[in-house]
Amino acid sequence: MAFVYSQLFVTPRIPPAASLTGQTAIITGSNVGLGKEAARHLTALGCTKVILAVRNTTAGEDARKDILASTGVPPHTLEVWSLDLADYGSVKRFAKRAESELQRIDILLENAGIATDKFALSEGHERTVTVNVVSTFLLAFLLLPKLKETAKKFAVKPRLSIVSSEVHAWTKFAEWKQPSIFPALDDEATANMQERYMTSKLLEVLAIRQFAPKLAGTGVILNYLNPGLCHSELGRDAGWSLYLLKMALARSTEVGSRTLVCAAVAGEESQGKYMHDGKVDESALSPFVRSQDGEEAGRKVWGELKGILEGVQKGVTEGF
Repeated sequence: MAFVYSQLFVTPRIPPAASLTGQTAIITGSNVGLGKEAARHLTALGCTKVILAVRNTTAGEDARKDILASTGVPPHTLEVWSLDLADYGSVKRFAKRAESELQRIDILLENAGIATDKFALSEGHERTVTVNVVSTFLLAFLLLPKLKETAKKFAVKPRLSIVSSEVHAWTKFAEWKQPSIFPALDDEATANMQERYMTSKLLEVLAIRQFAPKLAGTGVILNYLNPGLCHSELGRDAGWSLYLLKMALARSTEVGSRTLVCAAVAGEESQGKYMHDGKVDESALSPFVRSQDGEEAGRKVWGELKGILEGVQKGVTEGF
């Protein structure tokens, strides 16, 4: 009932005092949907540079033209960069380019993700896990040094915001009781793909809660958010049930994108916190996440994920 009430009667709003003049933002998955509308908002709020990090660069260029036309900002404000989260090499190349070409990163808004009920492998892991979890954290860790440098050099508080979901509470997540979680998720014979998107969002939440305290004192604000159910391209491969649910309850894409902007401009009160309907609200986390079992599962998820990330690039998780 809380979900239905939020969808039907709560309209998130962009903080009225938000001004991003002179700042640089990176938004993943920003050629369509929530990411595109968030990019439009951040551009209108004064970002000097907004990077549309997308897998489909042709669609990215179309999005860029549309945002430029609606905001009237100079063309150099928006750039389209290639990023495929199903390919670790692409993630590394993107991060290296950002490190060398950008003077600063004030906002890293990790919005890209997939929702599918079809099993497939990418980089040795089930594709949803690779895209929504492993590569999402890989990009975060690769760009954290630049975020920390921005904090120190420009005396600002860069934000690392990860788009999660309230559906993290809708999975049984039986895999956490297996000897190893990620290999269990990668087993096609036992994979519950009807719950896989939900499980991937829970993995994000559990890992963030383990890692967030390690950012204390770095100057970087890490938060994660629930945009609610919105009209977007996410879930186009997830079947009719999600389609029908969207028809009944989904927020518009623009309204949903406001929750992303709220996280991207949030202050230190949001450090390590979950944001719901555009506000910090830890009570909106699932009972499992806040339980002793959730803490144990989180430690297990974080330990395994850290090992995977170190296997992709040695030393990437050190120093935080």
